Amino acid sequence: MDARPEKQERWDRRMEAPLAAASLLFLAGYTVRVLAHGMDQVWLDLCLAVTLGAWGVFVVDYAVRLRLSGLGPLRFVRAHLLGTIVLLLPLLRPLQMVKIYERIQRRRDKPRLTLYARVMAYCSLTVGLLGFAGALGVYQHERGASGATIRTFGDALWWAAETLTTVGYGDVTPVTTTGRLIAVGMMACGVALIGAVTGSFSSWLIQTFTREDEKRPPGGTPGAS
Repeated sequence: MDARPEKQERWDRRMEAPLAAASLLFLAGYTVRVLAHGMDQVWLDLCLAVTLGAWGVFVVDYAVRLRLSGLGPLRFVRAHLLGTIVLLLPLLRPLQMVKIYERIQRRRDKPRLTLYARVMAYCSLTVGLLGFAGALGVYQHERGASGATIRTFGDALWWAAETLTTVGYGDVTPVTTTGRLIAVGMMACGVALIGAVTGSFSSWLIQTFTREDEKRPPGGTPGAS
């Protein structure tokens, strides 16, 4: 009997908290380096060390998962594309919520509000984190660009809110190639996450009403005495 799935499951549970902490440290270090313009170089170097150290945790986790899977590198990358993306950019780790949503979608026999509520809450947190991270990235590349309309971090946050909600007023837009690539990624993430929230809530309602219909006696109608 192959024990690899059990080992992978144990490793996943063990690394859940460390990876969450590493993701927050990565975000904190990156935030300070982008926003603290007048900080001494020694502190900026310390933030860089924290950022790289946090990223190293993701590298170790990815390597262990690769070894436990028993797959070749290329097959593993294809099978774990989302994990590979998170390795390249740990700020996107909240997108792991997609896996939780998929597991809940399979539980069609027992729609539990607590599980759906967790998905909706996690999605909301994810939108906030991605918006903040996207604003940082765009601000870093746009603030000194020629013809840029995103000059302050406040402008970047406003642009991130427009982009994630797909409103797109067009009053502030990225002009650099990197900024536009970040914008494309945020548009895709915004649509996916908002869809997960509405889809999860709608699925829970439908399944709950279906179960109520199944419990009702044959020929019974709602409100009948």
